Amino acid sequence: MAANLFKSRYPWVRNPFIVSAPMCIMSGPALAIAVSRAGGLGFIGPGAKTQDTTDDLETASSLIHQARVASTGFSAIPATQTAMPIGVGYQLWADDITVTVAAIEKYKPCATWLYAPHGGPKDFDDWSSKIRHASAETPIWIQIGTLEEARQLLQNSEKPDVVVVQGAESGGHGRANDGMGLMTLLPEIVDAMAGSRIPVFAAGGIADGRGVAAALCLGAAGLVMGTRFLAATEARISRGYQEEIVRASDGAVSTTRTLLYNHLRGTFGWPDEYSPRTIINKSFVEHQEGRSFASLKTMHDEAARAGDADWGPEGRLATYAGAAVGLIHDVRDAGGIVSDMRVSSVDRMQRLVLDMLDV
Repeated sequence: MAANLFKSRYPWVRNPFIVSAPMCIMSGPALAIAVSRAGGLGFIGPGAKTQDTTDDLETASSLIHQARVASTGFSAIPATQTAMPIGVGYQLWADDITVTVAAIEKYKPCATWLYAPHGGPKDFDDWSSKIRHASAETPIWIQIGTLEEARQLLQNSEKPDVVVVQGAESGGHGRANDGMGLMTLLPEIVDAMAGSRIPVFAAGGIADGRGVAAALCLGAAGLVMGTRFLAATEARISRGYQEEIVRASDGAVSTTRTLLYNHLRGTFGWPDEYSPRTIINKSFVEHQEGRSFASLKTMHDEAARAGDADWGPEGRLATYAGAAVGLIHDVRDAGGIVSDMRVSSVDRMQRLVLDMLDV
């Protein structure tokens, strides 16, 4: 079933199936298109407002049309396929379902990624039903982070087309209190969902070919990377933020899950189950030392006006990133990242087989 879904829905994708995550604001049209053009599947992330995401879809539609006219990309896509060769992500707790459905109906992305419901897994039923009614060409991808969520999804009336399992190593907003590393979480969910024949993708802590190979060996049908694509030239990200992604190492020590940076930026309302992982800097250190939020907020806002200069260990700005930051050493174009992941993961698996056979 998984192979048939991928072949019919995503004919341009090459194995292993590599996906760029729909990171809020930072995954814009340029990044999504670059990943898909390289034989992966790129997602546009949620915007500050749902209408911003619709605007990104309009931009992507125009860029894809230009590429097709100029014959500079997407040659593997049949002329009969009308779905856009990129996906789009929404946060259920914050996004407007009416605006979302109108955008899906108009632009028909090849996947819609749903995450973070405010009312629990049953919210997925409402969103999935309305999206499928608007566009039968748009499969539903749902992100989860626990075995219990997987079991609940199997009880829903609207089953997802793809499930993305996010391990605790991930950047951005993951499980606040009950997350688990991908090494044990992924195979347990793969086993639990085996009878459903729903493809399971792996996310969290994957940043090089070794991670890709490991995820596939654990039972994933494909894999998702977020933090690695923050260090892509097409990412919609400040230079200082990007340099910090490359600089940071030892994610177990240099990153943590905290709501502090959300609140410093004025972001409130995330469901209690979620908390973001960020690279630690002075804001967090001084928060731990007892400095008042009001004081931290004043210094944060001053730093924001300083621009690229105020990222890094002595900085104060939010730097959402996963625990795999220590595996990211350069900024590259997204196509190069996809190609390198594909080649290095296949090489890793081939060498493992040869070693097992003692060839």
